[in-house]
Amino acid sequence: MTVTLEVAAGVGTLRLDRPPMNALDAATQDRIRELAGEAARRDDVRAVVIYGGEKVFAAGADIKEMRTMDHAAMVVRSRALQDSFTAVARIPKPVVAAVTGYALGGGCELALCADYRIAADDARLGQPEILLGLIPGAGGTQRLSRLIGPSRAKDLIFTGRMVKADEAFTLGLVDRVVPATDVYTEAHAWAAKLAQGPALALRAAKEAVDTGLETDIETGLTVERTWFAGLFATEDRERGMRSFVEEGPGKAKFL
Repeated sequence: MTVTLEVAAGVGTLRLDRPPMNALDAATQDRIRELAGEAARRDDVRAVVIYGGEKVFAAGADIKEMRTMDHAAMVVRSRALQDSFTAVARIPKPVVAAVTGYALGGGCELALCADYRIAADDARLGQPEILLGLIPGAGGTQRLSRLIGPSRAKDLIFTGRMVKADEAFTLGLVDRVVPATDVYTEAHAWAAKLAQGPALALRAAKEAVDTGLETDIETGLTVERTWFAGLFATEDRERGMRSFVEEGPGKAKFL
């Protein structure tokens, strides 16, 4: 299998394993969609880590495979490609990308689907599609511009240049930079902490933020208000408030 889902203690690790560079061919894209859906459905998965291994996150699409496709074939395949990445973005649980080595093209776009990105200090990220006479096709023109702003996104997309981890952090493309040996450990710790939190409230928070980014503020506020009131019907809300009153803040156990 080119992608696996391993689950332990509430954390699901979505692991890319297609040596040597985790090139994202059609079969790998489809497998990502399948396992993202599984992670979304499984009650024992409360947070997710996306990981490509110690050497590389994902160096992009499989160019040899793409070169064989004509326009008609790509009209069909491009929707499947976007659907695979959107399935990751829509996992209703906290998702962190553990970025090692290269995250280029589709690899960078996959990292953009996470809620949080932790990168190795020697990582390289970028959208080099323009160097092939193309543009990003798995969400890069949309998610990157929303994350770091349109002018910075255009610079990366127009030039196709790679950025080192420190610049990626300055741009807001990654959220933390750690030694390469610590990337997965740190990402797993982030996910494990949130896996112990209130699952419905975390789901509500993610949906409210993501929906608000895609719509006007009034609609976003309506989504927030609806979720906020709805959470008063949950056991987690009762447990959290009771613990706050009886024990003080930050001591509630939600599992």
